[in-house]
Amino acid sequence: MSAVHGGPRRSLDFRILNVFAQEGRLTGNPLCVFEDGTGLDAAQMQALARQFNLSETTFILPSTRANAHVRIFTPSYEMPFAGHPTLGTAHVVRALQQRGDALTLEMKAGVIPVSATGDRWTLSANAPRWREVAESRSQLAHMLGLAEADIGERALWVNAGKEQLVVPLASREAVPRARPLADAFTRLRSEDGQSMALVFADGGDASGEVLARFFFPSGAAILEDPATGSACANLGGWFVATRPGADVRRTVHQGEQVARPSTLFLTVQQGSVRVGGDVIELGRGRIEL
Repeated sequence: MSAVHGGPRRSLDFRILNVFAQEGRLTGNPLCVFEDGTGLDAAQMQALARQFNLSETTFILPSTRANAHVRIFTPSYEMPFAGHPTLGTAHVVRALQQRGDALTLEMKAGVIPVSATGDRWTLSANAPRWREVAESRSQLAHMLGLAEADIGERALWVNAGKEQLVVPLASREAVPRARPLADAFTRLRSEDGQSMALVFADGGDASGEVLARFFFPSGAAILEDPATGSACANLGGWFVATRPGADVRRTVHQGEQVARPSTLFLTVQQGSVRVGGDVIELGRGRIEL
């Protein structure tokens, strides 16, 4: 019988972090990182992620290909890649291994390079790929609870580690108006059968500012993520697709609508996408299974 449901007890050390944080310590996207997941099976990891009920929980394991092997779980399923778990887990790996500011993390999506300047971590995303969206602007507007005029040019499915829908909006004012309709929204399906969408308004090269929101379903509800590194990487892929050959730098603001203001730093250079943000460790603990 597994330790989750009975049998010999085991102590597991974990850390709670905020990723893509701003100046306040209670900003950014929360993350739980288990320092040593050796011996845990997928069902146990899933049960622990459901226990903490954060958007993601990660488990550090040994790797022969990288500084660490990392598994990422939402409360409902395992993910091949996610941005804030990558940066937050790298922060913990650096502290545990004392390996310096350049690390690699093995994930289901591949080996992800991560580097730091102080507590600002940056990941190099997979080379993005993309495909056109079958839904019309009118259909997208309906799914997102917006007017058709609010939808900008060329929504795309983008995958720089995990495929998500990236939808440009026509104005900054349209971003807070988005109210996805659950039944319609969940008809959107990525290549792995999930419904996730980033909506954003780009201020252009002059301002370098993007306002973004990210939506995903949980049961019958549509939830909003405070800061989504994988979606920011996919936004970089959207720029690669729509502005081929251009170098782009953006500061992405997310989370204001859920009272968790977050800042992400996006760089697209020669087709390569990098996403960065500040990581804060809030506390440590131990649980007994």
